[in-house]
Amino acid sequence: MTAVPRVSSSPMTAESPSSSARIAASGGGSRAPVGIFDSGLGGLSVLRAVRAQLPGEALIYVADSLYAPYGERDDDFIADRTLAIGQWLASQGAKALVVACNTATAQSIALVREKLAIPLVGVEPGIKPAALQSKTRVAGVLATQVTLRSARFQGLLERYAADCRFLCQPGHGLVQAVERCDVGSAELRALLRSYLQPMLDAGADTLVLGCTHYPFLDAAIRDIVGDRLMLIDTSVAIARQLERVLDQHGLHAAPESAGAALPRFYSTGDGTHQQQLAATLLQIDAAVDQVVIPSRRTAAPDSQAA
Repeated sequence: MTAVPRVSSSPMTAESPSSSARIAASGGGSRAPVGIFDSGLGGLSVLRAVRAQLPGEALIYVADSLYAPYGERDDDFIADRTLAIGQWLASQGAKALVVACNTATAQSIALVREKLAIPLVGVEPGIKPAALQSKTRVAGVLATQVTLRSARFQGLLERYAADCRFLCQPGHGLVQAVERCDVGSAELRALLRSYLQPMLDAGADTLVLGCTHYPFLDAAIRDIVGDRLMLIDTSVAIARQLERVLDQHGLHAAPESAGAALPRFYSTGDGTHQQQLAATLLQIDAAVDQVVIPSRRTAAPDSQAA
């Protein structure tokens, strides 16, 4: 991939007019794009579901790849980046925001909802459907360490686990594998087997994919577990929730808008792997623009400091 253009941007200030206000004033709400954000490339699985469910919607996708994975960051850093990127997408005219990252949702969505004037849709691990569908009453969960320790996740377990035993496994190394477009190497399969075999040995019949990166590992997981584990991927449910939210706010694009332009892709990294993954797994051949989105914790745009 050739060098991508650099787009410099600063977050909106609290005094800036909200995106929704500007959209309402112009009467172009339904034609405005939906913003989708992830710490890296995993949210492309959500984008795939949104395109299938809502083909008339224009989409903007931002990967914060310069600072991925969020699962190894502290809570304040995650909240800081999530808010900054949400503000940037609002400044680009987004009419709604999908936080397509379990870690960012778990740690930040309440804060971001308070700060942004546009509707938000978050993601969360499929604990409820797993508890409803497991026959053996044992289910596995693969998620980042930050997601597993979050109050939001623990609340899901308290609410829905009941008589179902959940085996929670941090997926160390899996996000990094997807970020480098490794979805099937021998090393990756060995890592997955080390996580999945104890679940099988314990009698699990269901596996919650608790990170939006993990659906891209579906084939590798299937090669290991066969039909012994039913996989729970919530991306379709997220797309349906987005549709409900857009309808509720009168922002749903007209069906005749289907077949519009390809999604616009941005990355705080160089975008090479994002373009490769979109082309390979989503059959979308589109450029990825590099964007600088400063935040309180990353005042120097190229800083890697946490």
